[in-house]
Amino acid sequence: MRHLISPLDFSVEELDTLMNVANDIENNPEKYAHACEGKKLATLFYEASTRTRLSHEAAMLNLGGSVLGFSSADSSSAAKGESVADTIRTVSCYADIAAMRHPKEGAPLVASKYSSIPVINAGDGGHQHPTQTLTDLLTIRSLKGRINNLTIGLCGDLKFGRTVHSLIYALSRYEGIEFYLISPKELRLPDYIKEDVLDKKNIKYKEVIRIEEALPELDFLYMTRVQKERFFNEDDYIRMKDFYILDADKMAKAPAEMYVLHPLPRVNEISIEVDNDPRAAYFKQAQYGVYIRMALILNLLNITV
Repeated sequence: MRHLISPLDFSVEELDTLMNVANDIENNPEKYAHACEGKKLATLFYEASTRTRLSHEAAMLNLGGSVLGFSSADSSSAAKGESVADTIRTVSCYADIAAMRHPKEGAPLVASKYSSIPVINAGDGGHQHPTQTLTDLLTIRSLKGRINNLTIGLCGDLKFGRTVHSLIYALSRYEGIEFYLISPKELRLPDYIKEDVLDKKNIKYKEVIRIEEALPELDFLYMTRVQKERFFNEDDYIRMKDFYILDADKMAKAPAEMYVLHPLPRVNEISIEVDNDPRAAYFKQAQYGVYIRMALILNLLNITV
């Protein structure tokens, strides 16, 4: 039995296969419409979510399966003090596969050690968000036709942003990747990621504060919101939350073939005027998230279509 806890749990070759299935799902949805009949997905979301929870549920429903679960810790027995280990042991009696989001780093990993069904990490604190990373990789490959030899700007909350952390780990395995790390000093990428991943693998990167400095060089700009829920101090959050706002004037400085990605939800960091720019790919990215999660569910359940 296999789980997805980290984006590194799949080899590059396995990721290519997964993305090939996702592209086939996109082009031939009817072929997969009954692949998971009789199977149940449990969504165990201890933390608020729209896209991640609903895209997992949509994925299972599109495959002909069914879903059950909870959308907040308050509506589960966690409110009574039940441990993650006991919850997953119980849910294993009800479902065939589970997707878990938890505010504590490592909670899905703990769950996987006690589970008798595959566990998907749907985000654990500021640590990892592997299914978003799969979504990002599929989006990048679908839009550019490749994942190697790209310059990618990561902008915003690089300190707490688990989507950014997961994406760096995943992209570090591809050739010719370069990063622009765009953030205020207070929200810079943690040193351990720079040292353990970027420096260790001799991946080129440049830390800048101004978004305009990076824009002309990019193939992709990956925007992130400043996450209020990760801040302990309200004043720090208010000071940081509107540090970056991508608007039409800034987009005019970007290459014609550069795409803008965002894991969503968006707050103020991308002006709505950018939505009509053909380079805005964040809602397309959300659609790719359903296809890749369908492919992942099939993979973890060992179902071949």
